[in-house]
Amino acid sequence: MTVKLLRGRLLSFKRAPQGLSDQESYSYETDGGLLIEGGKIIAAGSYADVKAKAPDDAEEIDHRPHLIMPGFIDTHLHFPQMQVIASYAANLLEWLNTYTFPEECRFVETAHAQKIATHFYDELIRHGTTTAVAYCSVHKTSADAFFAEAMKRGMCMVGGKVMMDRNAPQGLLDTPEMGYDETRAVIAEWHGKGRNHVAITPRFAITSTPQQMEAAAALAREFPDLHIQTHLSENHDEIRYTCELYPEAIDYTDIYARYGLLGRKTLFGHCIHLSDREADAMSEAGSIAVHCPTSNLFLGSGLFPLKALSRREKPVRIGVATDIGGGSSYSMLRTMDEAYKIQQLLGERLNPLDSYYHMTLGNAGALSLADSIGTLETGTDADIVVLNAAATPAMALKMDVVKTLVEELFLLQTMGDDRSIVETYVAGNAMKAVL
Repeated sequence: MTVKLLRGRLLSFKRAPQGLSDQESYSYETDGGLLIEGGKIIAAGSYADVKAKAPDDAEEIDHRPHLIMPGFIDTHLHFPQMQVIASYAANLLEWLNTYTFPEECRFVETAHAQKIATHFYDELIRHGTTTAVAYCSVHKTSADAFFAEAMKRGMCMVGGKVMMDRNAPQGLLDTPEMGYDETRAVIAEWHGKGRNHVAITPRFAITSTPQQMEAAAALAREFPDLHIQTHLSENHDEIRYTCELYPEAIDYTDIYARYGLLGRKTLFGHCIHLSDREADAMSEAGSIAVHCPTSNLFLGSGLFPLKALSRREKPVRIGVATDIGGGSSYSMLRTMDEAYKIQQLLGERLNPLDSYYHMTLGNAGALSLADSIGTLETGTDADIVVLNAAATPAMALKMDVVKTLVEELFLLQTMGDDRSIVETYVAGNAMKAVL
């Protein structure tokens, strides 16, 4: 088995930064080395120290002067929506009914699901994303294609067959029994195979009857270690309609709580318009509010109060995500650029250290996977991205006057995209070069 030695500038977070001057929150090596064997990082630190530990026949790859970081993690996107991206609509519900639901009906066909899966993973790799949390369609064929392609590439992925039994076209509806049975089948066939994690996935309360929510609750009881993913409080019309469908609930969040779906491994997409009571309930349960900035802006859904939720007396855990195809970019760099702008509009500051923490260790922690991804620590999976802050002529010109690491990170966030991704390593294997 080939041992690889990567050389470059290493950046990896230890915890959430408390400010721009918090150098204790991260590790930075100006001339660093990563030793990789069997898909794991077996040594990390200064190049000289790591080189001394490397066997004589190690394959050395020199990425200087580029920045080497843990691979990016995307905590919410929709695998069947690649051909929905950039579809003109006035708001969330119109967008779903006009574009998204008709497109997802196509995923009943195995060949189509497999074709899109290939393109989907190509785009993740191209943009430096090594782990993502995805919604498949209601069809088991889509989940099969999603997880089969993840195994083929050796990627750590979270995904689930969507459960929805009302308020959608007939071709996108299952039943409470079918949603339960097919999710159980997906778990049996794919969970724990390779690096796959299956998520229980009721799309959102609008598209699930109380009977189907009970089925999701039964799955959550049977498989308490699985992730759960759904949507919450994205759009004012959505919130009103949802509460009309569940009049016994105190509010939107309470619907999920009543069915035992509010937990530490539950990922709630959007959470823009939470009440204080809802934020408290999420905090107490340890659930994650997933910020999807490009989608929120594209659909006009609202401005996510990231900083306000983080500094509450009862803080809410945060993830960040592209939300393809409501989101408008596969790039986590572009995603955090828009997140920065949203906080600016709210009179808040999102500094570059915050952004890169969220894209790596922060999102790994949100997924309860920080022991294996989101870091360059010894013993963790060798999922790595190599970044070039001078990837375009305009970026190179700006780099002439960049003097600090923080300035470089902000440049990458503001002007970077897939062209800034020099290489993406999955379990130690270079993946972008072969696309």
